[in-house]
Amino acid sequence: MEKLKKLLSGEVVKYLVFGVLATVVNFTVYFAVTAVLGEDMYLVANVIAWIAAVAFAYVTNKLWVFESRSWKKDVLLKELGAFVSARLFSLGVEELGLFVTIDLMRFDSWALEIAGFSIGGDMLAKLFMQFVVIVMNYVFSKLVIFKKKAG
Repeated sequence: MEKLKKLLSGEVVKYLVFGVLATVVNFTVYFAVTAVLGEDMYLVANVIAWIAAVAFAYVTNKLWVFESRSWKKDVLLKELGAFVSARLFSLGVEELGLFVTIDLMRFDSWALEIAGFSIGGDMLAKLFMQFVVIVMNYVFSKLVIFKKKAG
């Protein structure tokens, strides 16, 4: 029971709330870019959406999730460098996952009907990859980027 209480601590809840909001930013930009450039440009759209979501996530993670209040140049550069590096790694995982599921496994050729709404296989692939990325990013942020100093 204590482990469940710790899991549902304020930090985890805040991370999930801001993670959902960053995902909303990601999907909004993704849909907008694919509407402009075309659905065949999904990998480009995903990178542009990633940039917007990472900018949003860095600010919210720094200030409200992990409460890193230092704006000293060395602290900021270290956190931002680690944050962007970790996010670049997770972007690579997401891009590879999208390529495998959409281009190789042909998820884009089917759809799932839920309550009268059709969700394309490409969106299901993106949703799945977002889940993978959120978990990876929390681990990186908690254990490496915004690690609290002992003492």
